[in-house]
Amino acid sequence: MTIPFEPSLFGIKINIHLILEYLAFFIGFRYYVRLRRLSQDNISNGNRLSIILGAIAGAFIGSRLMGFLENPMISMNTVNMLQLLNTKSIMGGLFGGLIGVELSKKIIHEKQSSGDLFTFPIILGILIGRLGCFLSGTNEFTYGKETHFFTGMNLGDGLLRHPTSLYEMVFLILLFVLLKRFSNYLERENGLLFKVFMLAYFGFRFFIEFLKPNVFYVLGLSSIQWLCIVCWLYYLPTLNKLVRNAY
Repeated sequence: MTIPFEPSLFGIKINIHLILEYLAFFIGFRYYVRLRRLSQDNISNGNRLSIILGAIAGAFIGSRLMGFLENPMISMNTVNMLQLLNTKSIMGGLFGGLIGVELSKKIIHEKQSSGDLFTFPIILGILIGRLGCFLSGTNEFTYGKETHFFTGMNLGDGLLRHPTSLYEMVFLILLFVLLKRFSNYLERENGLLFKVFMLAYFGFRFFIEFLKPNVFYVLGLSSIQWLCIVCWLYYLPTLNKLVRNAY
């Protein structure tokens, strides 16, 4: 199999990344529904629906906004504008979804933490989506810089590059296993499981960005890395608590 992987069906080229992206949403949501059915959810059906709608709206806005901020200096012509409208960032989607959830909870006066049930479905969804990014190679701007490291791969342009999507898939599998292993402990405090996931994933993405050929930097850091810092500051009380408990 060559990368980019571009299969055809009845002579029609299939966008494997788009298919896996839709599959990620479908499987992730079905996994969430199953987890909620097996758990004792203290949030009512109506409030849970409002929270999901807030997450969707926040994720949509956040993903597009961060997609733009990754290259805000792009010239504003019709072609580039259409491309920007289709540019998405999972990091912006996660943080935007978080803000959307918190705003919706304030509106409906919901005090319970709501993130734990979303944690494992989100990890699974990102994992499936990253498989699509990996198979798309250099057709998607998720590949890494040129490298002579033994993990270097030809992702479609004839150069050996860091397969950063593959690195992320390995990390997500390990994170899924570890969070499952310690879920009984983390779920003692409502919302802690989701907070640990966000801290771990945004921490990983901060460092993996150094391996990507970003085109826009502020003080030596990419837009994604600045968002990672904002996320860590947002969860600083949780981070301090985890450090104290570790000691």
